[in-house]
Amino acid sequence: MSDRLHMDPIAEARRQWADHGWEDAADGMAAVTSLMRAQQIALARVENVLRRHGVTFARYEVLMLLFFSRAGSLPMAKIGQRLQVHPTSVTNAVDRLEAAGLVRRTSHPTDRRATLVDLLDPGRELALAATKELNDEVFTAPGIAPPGVTELVGILTELRRDAGDF
Repeated sequence: MSDRLHMDPIAEARRQWADHGWEDAADGMAAVTSLMRAQQIALARVENVLRRHGVTFARYEVLMLLFFSRAGSLPMAKIGQRLQVHPTSVTNAVDRLEAAGLVRRTSHPTDRRATLVDLLDPGRELALAATKELNDEVFTAPGIAPPGVTELVGILTELRRDAGDF
């Protein structure tokens, strides 16, 4: 038995919105709901790959941020800023990565208030292996044709800019 629905539930919700007198909000509701469902689909695909490496997307993001940094090391606060997450989330991710032997906390050499997170060789190796699989299985074929990907990135950039992300 297929899990596919015989109709698009978001299109039906959009129709119901309009039928109930909310026509001016129907397209926006459909857009937001579609975006949220697409996020679930994309995250499931990414986490399916990352699960094989024993990390979540949040932990993978920390590894990649450290991987891309010049020194392979960043202050905890900088990680939170760049990933746009609460310091508690950074602490949790770093705790798990450290327990797995992928990163190490060290004291900042010039700022006693700051803690650095250093990417260790096993973390670098995991980041590279996971990235290869993500590129092969998800990022090169996200389920949208290349022109649509470009258009979608532009649209989402507009949404993020309007929200004050940058």
